[in-house]
Amino acid sequence: MTDKRMVGKQAPRFEMDAVMPNKEFAKVSLEENMKNDKWTVLFFYPMDFTFVCPTEITSLSDRFDEFEDLDAEVIGVSTDTVHTHKAWINTSRDDNGLGELNYPIAADTNHAVSREYGVLIEEEGIALRGLFIISPEGELMYSVVNHNNIGRDVDETLRVLQALQTGGLCPANWKPGQETLNV
Repeated sequence: MTDKRMVGKQAPRFEMDAVMPNKEFAKVSLEENMKNDKWTVLFFYPMDFTFVCPTEITSLSDRFDEFEDLDAEVIGVSTDTVHTHKAWINTSRDDNGLGELNYPIAADTNHAVSREYGVLIEEEGIALRGLFIISPEGELMYSVVNHNNIGRDVDETLRVLQALQTGGLCPANWKPGQETLNV
């Protein structure tokens, strides 16, 4: 795993095959989001057909309109193939599947993107739960990586995205609508 600082620098560029919300295969890339002046919420998860992962993936999908309102594209990534992703999407939520999703799930089958973002568990060939928020200019603005046993908080991801978009200084526990610090 890399020890170099990434936040505040240009995010590693990526292009990956993905299953899109319409269930077709296509490519997703950071360059495309930047060209469209969009923020990117890029998150990694360990594997399809597991137990914590679908709770996160569906929670983000259920709140997708809020990300869209903030000009953010959400992209989920694991080291599984697009075919495994599609099978998981085609499995109902009642059966531990994803059902309909509102954003793409990308396949990092060669592990290059997971490695670049410092979340690859090399000996297992899977990613840690890493979440990265990237500005429309390609700057990595936020990075959090946690143990695979713990799911992420969609409210916190939205709060951080909104805080970053203020362009101001946001104190601890800042919530959207509150004043930023005047220095």
